[in-house]
Amino acid sequence: MPAMLSSTKTAAALRTAARVSAESLLVLLMAAVALWILGRMWSVVWPLIVALFLTTMTWPFARFLRRRGWPPALAAAVVTVLFLAAVAGIVALIAVPVASQSGELADGVVEGIQKLREWAAGPPLNIGDDQISSAFDAAVERVQDSVGSMVTTVVTGVSTVFNGLVTAVLALFLMFFFLKDGPRFLPWLTRQLPGRLATDVPVVAARGWETLGSFVRSQAFVGLLDAVFIGLGLWFLDVPLVLPLAVLTFVSAFVPIVGALFAGLVAVLIALVSNGLTDALLVLAIIVVVQQLEGNVFQPMIQSRGLGLHAAVVLLAVTLGGSLAGIVGSLLAVPAAALVSVVWNYLREQLAAPPAEPDADEPHPAAAVPS
Repeated sequence: MPAMLSSTKTAAALRTAARVSAESLLVLLMAAVALWILGRMWSVVWPLIVALFLTTMTWPFARFLRRRGWPPALAAAVVTVLFLAAVAGIVALIAVPVASQSGELADGVVEGIQKLREWAAGPPLNIGDDQISSAFDAAVERVQDSVGSMVTTVVTGVSTVFNGLVTAVLALFLMFFFLKDGPRFLPWLTRQLPGRLATDVPVVAARGWETLGSFVRSQAFVGLLDAVFIGLGLWFLDVPLVLPLAVLTFVSAFVPIVGALFAGLVAVLIALVSNGLTDALLVLAIIVVVQQLEGNVFQPMIQSRGLGLHAAVVLLAVTLGGSLAGIVGSLLAVPAAALVSVVWNYLREQLAAPPAEPDADEPHPAAAVPS
């Protein structure tokens, strides 16, 4: 005969489930409110995040100078200037060779378009010049009909560029102040917080800073791997501008998804106009293989070791961040997951029960081991 359910235990289980559900909903509501406030303050929060990333990259140099007796302001200023010089050098390293060969590349583009047109005119497509002309006229007519939307797009793009410049300037100023006054932040924070928070918050902040540094270093290493492997492939195929393309690949690794697509598109285009369709397809194959290995193997493994996250968690975090907030979500997904892990581990440490102390009457386990 089957056992009857206990009404008392069932009611207690339902009450527990209802209480846990209500508490979970309250936590989710508070998280939604926090995210809403964060979105309203994004024009300030985003430069702050960028400045923190830049500070984690440049802080080792500033710390080196400070330990050599340099004043904090002078060390921060020198590191900021050197960082700007490095960025300008990277831009010059990419732009100057491309500009010097711009005429050759332009001729190659025209030749490539002509070859594509000749290929389309032959079998199996058999597209004649009149069909190409009619398609071109239709495209021009469509462009003329959508001038208004194009103007809106251009204005939006100009606004985006302007906002990007403002963000970059604010981030640089914040980076300077972080490098200058960063070591005084935790003591100041300790003095401002009451009671237990004066201990807990600075500890979590220090661990979060270490985690953020690990993320930036691992991302730089992943970008270096991309640049080396793709650069070797371009060099083997004798594609021009190998060094600028490798540098562009390294820099674009810090911008998930779009950065890799942009660098790969540039490499394929240069291979197409300089070496032909076959080498362009080989370059595309190399980039796809390297990007797949980087995104599904190297990056999850390296970041999981540096951040204390499982590789599957890293991969899922990037996917979720991209689906929720696009490029920015992909960029911030892994450090956000790592910071959540830092907070959770600290809470678990504080909430864990202390180890039970052995009774004084019981002998110590070591006493039972024969000598």
